[in-house]
Amino acid sequence: MSLTILLAYNQKPVSEDEPPGTGSRSDRYAEWDEPETIDAVASALAGAGRVVRVEANEAFAERVREVRPDIVFNIAEGLNGPNREAHIPAICEFLDVPYTGSDPLALCLGLDKRRAKEMFRARGVHTPDFVVLDTGTGFDVPGDFALPAIVKPLFEGSSMGIAEASVCDTAAAVAARARHVVEAYGQAALVERFLPGREFTVAVLGNGAGARALPIVEIAFHALPAGAVPIYGYEAKWVWDTTEEPLQIFECPAELDATLARAIEVEALAAFHALGCRDWGRVDLRLDKQGEPHVIEINPLPGILPDPRQNSCYPKAARAAGMSYDAMLIAVLDAALARHGIRR
Repeated sequence: MSLTILLAYNQKPVSEDEPPGTGSRSDRYAEWDEPETIDAVASALAGAGRVVRVEANEAFAERVREVRPDIVFNIAEGLNGPNREAHIPAICEFLDVPYTGSDPLALCLGLDKRRAKEMFRARGVHTPDFVVLDTGTGFDVPGDFALPAIVKPLFEGSSMGIAEASVCDTAAAVAARARHVVEAYGQAALVERFLPGREFTVAVLGNGAGARALPIVEIAFHALPAGAVPIYGYEAKWVWDTTEEPLQIFECPAELDATLARAIEVEALAAFHALGCRDWGRVDLRLDKQGEPHVIEINPLPGILPDPRQNSCYPKAARAAGMSYDAMLIAVLDAALARHGIRR
């Protein structure tokens, strides 16, 4: 059959008066896609059927009714609220239209770092100790909470609000950074025990027992500027890393012995299943001082920059697995089609 595929996306606005930074909401659209990415995704999907691009805005539901697609390929991140990544899937479910990727519940859990970590703990997935601070709880960490800690907005992705100043060695620094997060982002701050070991990210493809980890990516902190804090934060993603001068921040496949590689894959897949993720996702992990992997967070809607010169983990892992960019996206589409019982 010839498929009609509706591509749901959010395109990053062009605004010359919004320089990069972490002291305000100038990173508000960091998760949205550039036109080049949207073009690349549409081109890849054209190999499987007719592609109709639809901006994920207030007119989305009406456009779905007009197009009547066989499936929605969803890369829309949304904008407002802690449930924003679930808006498009929820509309699709309301209209009884098949779509790619995780369902609204998994997307909401993935964006809410506290709820994700609670689910990880309930399912036996290792994750660092944490507390949540806001104006209601106050900004003092418990006396027995191990420092250093890293302070993050509770409901953000793409390292929004995570800067060098987010890693705090003292309770006073934690309190100051947590206040900043609440004031700048209008949400609570997650305070997480900072793990000193290596950091990895694992791209997951597929569903159920067939879900598999693609080659592991390591975050190579030696590529950061001298003296930089060893985190893959906002500066590393959006300031120091440019298309003209890309940071050599990723190593894929990561150099790992078989035992550690397997442990990382097991934790990543366990996290993927703990939240009920579907079709694809990316799991970030870090080693503790004993060298044991802990899940930091999960992104059920991973970034997919098409240019190999750009640092984008999911496409990099796919290339290491022998998949082209187009083949990667078709594999995601095929996973969703199989799940929905649709043939192409």
